[in-house]
Amino acid sequence: MNGHRFARILGPVVVAALMIGGWYAIIGWFAIPPYVLPTPGAIVRTLWNDGPSLLASLLVTLRITVAALAVAVALGGTIAVLFSLSRTIEISFFPYAVILQVTPVVSIAPLIIIWCNDVFLSLLVCATIVAFFPILANTTLGLNSADRNLVDLFRLYGAGRIATLRLLRLPSALPLFLAGLRISGGLALIGAVVAEFVAGTSGAETGLASRILEAGYRLEIARMFAALLLLSLTGIAIFAVLSWLSRRLLRHWHESALEPSD
Repeated sequence: MNGHRFARILGPVVVAALMIGGWYAIIGWFAIPPYVLPTPGAIVRTLWNDGPSLLASLLVTLRITVAALAVAVALGGTIAVLFSLSRTIEISFFPYAVILQVTPVVSIAPLIIIWCNDVFLSLLVCATIVAFFPILANTTLGLNSADRNLVDLFRLYGAGRIATLRLLRLPSALPLFLAGLRISGGLALIGAVVAEFVAGTSGAETGLASRILEAGYRLEIARMFAALLLLSLTGIAIFAVLSWLSRRLLRHWHESALEPSD
């Protein structure tokens, strides 16, 4: 077990070291100027110097991300339960959920901004749309994937739809729901950033997307990379937290959360 954990840490560290070394080598070999591609050291220095302002913007983006993920879980989970209770409802409404998913949020974000008439609400709606579908699709699949023999057994003993849902279908759907949650966590962050790009918000209470645009206009490429690094680390942190939650909920009974044997 300790060997697996050590490899899990050592592997990414080695890859990161190789990537940073290759980065420096490419800049030195091709003599790339810093306004085109800064060195990792310059990015770290910029992150250290501009850390307070970038972190403040990150908190704005993170607030939208967390709120959108919560709304997506509540909305997607509720609709998935309704789909599991009525095949007719699922057949009638699921295609529209697919349409909503495949429609680029960039194309409808201006309309959402006009209709909502509130910056935070419009960004929340855009991020929720992006994060909504994996929750709905995975939870619906999980609810419909309960063991048919157990479903027949519940029916044989006179269990109604609600009892079957609570005692059988929901526990069976938990692994797939958590898988969708991990996907939606990253998508909520992406949706928040894309919505900020489209909204073009400015001022003190702005997210990291606005800082990236601002740095791009000023050709402060190191600051752009610093903001992108913060976004990447935030996405990794969100995925890590949701993965930890998944392992905590599934570790005693589901194969996906069991530690590999030596």
